[in-house]
Amino acid sequence: MSSENMHWASVWGNAVSIAENRPESFSKNITLRYPIYSHFEGSGICLTFDNYCGTEPITIEKTTVYVDGKFYPVTFAHQTSVTIPPGEHAVSDGLKCHVKAQDSFDVSFYLKDYTQMRSVVFTCGPLSDGGCYAIGDQTEVADLPIEVSRGTHYFYFLSNVSVYTSTKNRTVVCYGDSITAQDWPDYLTLRCQKEGYDNTAVIRRATSGSRILREYSCITYESYGLRGDHRFPHEVPTDGADTVLIQQGINDIIHPVGTEINPFRPMSDLPTVEELIEGLKYYIKEARSYGYKVYVGTLLPIEGWRTYAPFREEMRNAYNEWIRNTDLIDGCVDFDKAVCNPENPSAFLPEYDSGDHLHPSPAGYQAMANAVLKEILEG
Repeated sequence: MSSENMHWASVWGNAVSIAENRPESFSKNITLRYPIYSHFEGSGICLTFDNYCGTEPITIEKTTVYVDGKFYPVTFAHQTSVTIPPGEHAVSDGLKCHVKAQDSFDVSFYLKDYTQMRSVVFTCGPLSDGGCYAIGDQTEVADLPIEVSRGTHYFYFLSNVSVYTSTKNRTVVCYGDSITAQDWPDYLTLRCQKEGYDNTAVIRRATSGSRILREYSCITYESYGLRGDHRFPHEVPTDGADTVLIQQGINDIIHPVGTEINPFRPMSDLPTVEELIEGLKYYIKEARSYGYKVYVGTLLPIEGWRTYAPFREEMRNAYNEWIRNTDLIDGCVDFDKAVCNPENPSAFLPEYDSGDHLHPSPAGYQAMANAVLKEILEG
C-alpha cells in the first residue's frame, strides 16, 4: 500500500494524572510492562511517554515492544535512552514491525535510576488487565518470573500508542473522569469487534476524580486530577482521531461539602449549572479547533452516593437537559437514560449499580457502551 494511503492512528491511549503523594513515590531498577490491544493491522508502532505531571526529569533507560514472539528495541532520536523534562513528553521513532488487527503486543520499559513516579492513571476494563511491574531489567524477558513481578492497573508515563495503518482507519477519543477510566470504553471496543466496526479504534483520556472547573492544590487531593483547561488540550489531540465523546461534570457537582466537613472541599467550589455548561462549551470549542466531531454523554444517576442531595440532583438534571437539547454538538449519548431506574430516574437500575451509587457495575458499563450512537462508530 502506498504511503499516501497510510497514516498514524492511535490504538491505545490514556491520560496522565498526578499520582497520590506517598513516601514511596520514587522507583529504581524496575521494569513496567503494559499489554496493548490494536484494533487495526499496521506496519509500524510509535509510542508516547509523558511526564506532564512530573516536577523532576525522568529517564527511561530502555524500551521494547514484544510482538508476534519477537522483541523489538524502541529508540528516541535513534537513542535507546530518553530523558523527559517535567511537563514534557517524548515520542519514539517509528518502529517498523507488523501488527495484526484485533491482536495485542507488549510494551516494556526500564527505569534504571531513581525516578519520580508522578505521572500516572488508573484504568480498568476487560481489555485493560495484564499490566505489571518487575524488579530489574526485564525488557527482553517474555515470561516475567512471578517472584519478582506483580500485576498493576496503574499506567505510568505511557500515554499513547499509534500504529501506522490505512487511512480508512480512525480513532474515537473517550474523555472524562473515573467512570470513563473504567470499563465502558473497553466494552465499546468489544462492541466494535462484534458489530464489525473494524475501522474504528476507541481510546481513553480519563482521570479519576477530575473536574471540569477545579483542581486541588493540596497533597491530600492533588491525585484527583487536573482541571479541564489543563487536561483537554493536552490529552485530546490524537493521531488519527476525528471524534471525541465527552462524559464529565459529576465531580464538579458532588465534591464540595463545606469546610466544616472537609477543609479542602469548600462549598465555594460548587459551580452554577451555567458555569458548568460554560466549561463544557470550552471543550466543544477546543475540539472543533482540532476538526473533531463532538458528542457529549449525560451524567449518570447519583441517588444514594454519600454526598447526594436534592440540589445536586437538580444541577445534574439541568446540565443533562442542556446536553440533550443543545445544537452546539453533533449528538448526545444519553448514558443517564441507559442506566437509570425508570421507576426512580435519580437512581441506577439495581443491576447497573456497582454498589457505591456513583459508578456502574460491569453490566452498567456494558449498557453505556450499547448506548453509544452508531454514527460515532461508523465515522
